[in-house]
Amino acid sequence: MPHFTMSPSATAGLTCLFLFTAPLTTLPATAQAATCGNTAVGFSAWKQDFAAYAKRKGVKQAGLSALAGASYASRTIAADRNQKSFRYTLDKFLKIRGADTIVALGRKRKAANPAFYAALEKKYGVPAGVVLAIHGMETGFGNFMGDSNVIDAITTLAYDCRRPQFFTPHAVAALKLVDRGGLSAGTQGAKHGEVGHTQFLPENILKYGVDGNGDGRVDLTNLTDSLTSTANFLKKKGWKKTRGYQEGERNFKVIQEWNAAGVYQKAIALMAARIDA
Repeated sequence: MPHFTMSPSATAGLTCLFLFTAPLTTLPATAQAATCGNTAVGFSAWKQDFAAYAKRKGVKQAGLSALAGASYASRTIAADRNQKSFRYTLDKFLKIRGADTIVALGRKRKAANPAFYAALEKKYGVPAGVVLAIHGMETGFGNFMGDSNVIDAITTLAYDCRRPQFFTPHAVAALKLVDRGGLSAGTQGAKHGEVGHTQFLPENILKYGVDGNGDGRVDLTNLTDSLTSTANFLKKKGWKKTRGYQEGERNFKVIQEWNAAGVYQKAIALMAARIDA
């Protein structure tokens, strides 16, 4: 996720993306694909074997073509190895991420479109402040949604030895989204393959994506679709209307489903409360 100042920090991520540090040496046994690697060497061979696995999982020709054209994403690997901000204290994290600015702009956005946020809360139970805090934290309210090729990034992470078990389902989902027209071989997103205003990983698009504007497709670069999908994600993860969401309260556990970094979770809860105050 970029700093709010729009200095892209190349540490973007979403649900449970961070802090999985145990090394993994192979893909899941069920994948029956080539051995993982920590450099570009072997990526082409891995893609060929992964294509067979993806095909068994239901990926069609468009998705397989996107896989065949994928390039090893060195910038993604560099970002994955350099996620320092999540080790900061909460106070330092809030300052670096521009919490005061996010709160101020979040309040303005809520005031400019109160009916939309009220409708989201009525349907999904999630207060405006929570959705706006996530939107501000993830992409500076849509000002920077990433400059990395999504298919390159997500397939590279599925191949990489650090966390293939986590990223393999997302890689398959990304290829399925290409088949369905939800992504293309050229779609741009964040360094870890996240897409849109609130940075959904591909499998989460399939599971929780909502056509919020009623145009017949889920497009997370569309603000309405993205924020509706965000509220839907939180509801599906167990959000309870009118229950608190600060640390120790019922809905804080749901915020933890959004991102595994404790400092991030606390920041979202604190900024959300200020936006809604």
